[in-house]
Amino acid sequence: MPRIIQNGAIVDDPRTPFRLPEGASPETVALPAGLTLLPLAVWLARRDDVLALGAPAGVWLDSNEGPEAIAADLGRIAVVGVNFPKFTDGRGYSTARLLRDRYAYRGEIRAIGDVLHDQLFYMKRCGFDAFALRADQNVEKALTAFRTFGNAYQAAVDQPQPLFRRRAA
Repeated sequence: MPRIIQNGAIVDDPRTPFRLPEGASPETVALPAGLTLLPLAVWLARRDDVLALGAPAGVWLDSNEGPEAIAADLGRIAVVGVNFPKFTDGRGYSTARLLRDRYAYRGEIRAIGDVLHDQLFYMKRCGFDAFALRADQNVEKALTAFRTFGNAYQAAVDQPQPLFRRRAA
């Protein structure tokens, strides 16, 4: 079972991203049993079928898919995965920030895909609380990423006031 960082701890993760098989259609693909993260296309096509399974729903957004596509369903989604197809693709940071700030999503936001140790501190600041690191990354060493910096100047999801306001208080 893969291990992820979730809320600052290393945990076994039974939920894996489901990818559509070659030539499969979101409308007709067999839904996987157990906990999974479904692609947005499958969620949109089979929402009622997924909810009828009774397991907490998980959906993953690719880097070109925005959170507005699932905004009306966020109360029924336990985990939103945000895919980073390449570590240089930063669109997922904006997705997490929008989920937390604009849509007030309080469920788990998980970084998946090409996720590296060096990104974790910044991902957490944007609202991610779970991280499925790339296979070549050491999960135990990656925990140190959250202590890379002691104080941030700017406001973010994890610290809504900038440093100058915190100092003035």
